[in-house]
Amino acid sequence: MTSTRWTPDHGLDYEPVPYRPARLPLEESLRTAAWLRERMDERRTVRMFSREAVPEQLVLDAIAVASTAPSGAHQQPWTFVVVKDKEVRARIREAAEAEERISYQGRLGEQWLDALRPLGTDDYKPHLTDAPYLVVVFEQRFYLEADGSTRKHYYVDESVGIAVGMLLTALHLSGLSALTHTPSPMRFLAEVLKRPRNEKAFAVIPIGYPADDCVVPNLVRKSMDQVIVTI
Repeated sequence: MTSTRWTPDHGLDYEPVPYRPARLPLEESLRTAAWLRERMDERRTVRMFSREAVPEQLVLDAIAVASTAPSGAHQQPWTFVVVKDKEVRARIREAAEAEERISYQGRLGEQWLDALRPLGTDDYKPHLTDAPYLVVVFEQRFYLEADGSTRKHYYVDESVGIAVGMLLTALHLSGLSALTHTPSPMRFLAEVLKRPRNEKAFAVIPIGYPADDCVVPNLVRKSMDQVIVTI
């Protein structure tokens, strides 16, 4: 992997290219912003998935969007493993439920369990086998050279977190539902999916259409004056 960087004399060690994105007319820009705000306000985390088939291209295009995320030193420290195989998804579910069972029996700690109770979650994870796709996101903690040597990656958590946010946005705008699932610990994912030693599981994201009888918690998002500070 080649990373770009500023040189001490403030030059660049690569040849820059012009960047002149089309500027939308103001009215169109405002309409687009309002439309995006309205669409994303409809987004909900789904735990009840239909087993209906989903066009794979929708998932691949969403991952392509996620891959445009900014990253520290442009190192792009992510791997998206698309899991379609039913047997592999069943193995992931079995291992995840085993870890979650221990967590819900006390490993999470009482404060975290109290925070989860309004959501009604437990160690039963049917979404891992009901959803037609699992995308397991791995963060590359370092770059692994062909000869086994390594090079450090920077701002890995931040970079992969932004990419996952963009993935969820793309999936929602494409008409799909998703869940950000983070069983803890997640070491079993690298073992089941045979990932190299530089990769650490970040999240499991079931993807599909919501089930016909899907329900979600009746939650209220914070208002804008609770999340925005203007100075």
